[in-house]
Amino acid sequence: MRRHLRTTSLSLSLAALAGGLLAGLPPSVADSGGASETRAGTRAESGVEARVPQLRVRAAARGLEHPWDVQQGPGGRLVVTERDRARIDVVRNGRRRTLAHLAKLVWVSGETGLMSVAVDTGSRTLWACHGATTDGGHEVRVTRWRVDATWRRLSHRTVVLSGLPSSSGRHGGCRLLLEREGDGLVVGTGDAAIGTNPRDLDSLGGKVLRVHRRTGAPMPDNPYADASSARRFVWTYGHRNVQGLAQRADGSLWSVEHGSYRDDEVNLLVPGGDYGWNPVPGYDESVPMTDQGLPGVQQEAAWSSGDPTIATSGAAWVRGSQWGSLEGTLAVAALKGSEVLFMRFDAAGALVSVTRPARLQRFGRLRSVTSARNGDLLLTTDNGTDDRVLRVSPR
Repeated sequence: MRRHLRTTSLSLSLAALAGGLLAGLPPSVADSGGASETRAGTRAESGVEARVPQLRVRAAARGLEHPWDVQQGPGGRLVVTERDRARIDVVRNGRRRTLAHLAKLVWVSGETGLMSVAVDTGSRTLWACHGATTDGGHEVRVTRWRVDATWRRLSHRTVVLSGLPSSSGRHGGCRLLLEREGDGLVVGTGDAAIGTNPRDLDSLGGKVLRVHRRTGAPMPDNPYADASSARRFVWTYGHRNVQGLAQRADGSLWSVEHGSYRDDEVNLLVPGGDYGWNPVPGYDESVPMTDQGLPGVQQEAAWSSGDPTIATSGAAWVRGSQWGSLEGTLAVAALKGSEVLFMRFDAAGALVSVTRPARLQRFGRLRSVTSARNGDLLLTTDNGTDDRVLRVSPR
């Protein structure tokens, strides 16, 4: 087994940042362009706040119900999943149509349904993560399809990965990410609210997994790739309910997950790393999100919400000089918090600043964040009625 390495990261709560309590350093708070910026442990660079851009927000699609994910397809198309309706929609030039209605295939219960989607436009291939019915009950699985040249029909359905645990539908998790290089498909999973799953290496719940996007085989550089059991898919473990995945320009993988009553987390993923969630016996949610009393080394979060949680969800790295001082930050959506947090981390993964634009605090619950090819951000709202896909761009 690969030896675990402790990441050098700084775990901070929003409350501590807002109150300036970290190591006695008063954070610098600016309000420019409708953004409030909080800094910790670093002196604000002269003129940085002035470069926080004004934001333009447009509705790319309306009339949705619990849209879980949005990804960019070819020719300006947007591919959107609706969790409870079990639909994959395609939006183009403001018009929305249904690519596939998967109600007969998708098991919907609570937080589980049709969730994340990944799109390879070059090969017209689409992956989706969803609940499914089995002979013995229910599970969460990853399925792959081919899309026809007009983006009107799915075919060649193949199950890439199955056996992700489910119970009532709680903590279904399941975020997908296509790695930029090679054939890796990264899968973030929830623990299904079963206390033993996160640290059981042969359970696929409460994990970040890596599989070959076409064959479903474990990636050969996974920490346990040579095992004969389910652990061969495991990249990291000890997670509660992974909601977001993002790959930084340096190739590093990052996850976002829901806390219990405290400590939503953003994590820099270390191969074979244990992220410390162990709610046993039973499902004891009073335990720490990262329990340093467990055997071995537990990876501390790069950012933590503290108490209370804001229900962090999807995430994407911000690209393009048009974003000014927000370029290179990690944009993280919040459901309960109804906002987007732009988090800056240094090269080692330590938190430098958090920016919370007021312009993005008026749309209710926000689920997913995707970086479009031109650098715009695509957001989905999750309010339950008349939900939207929003396109955010700097002015």
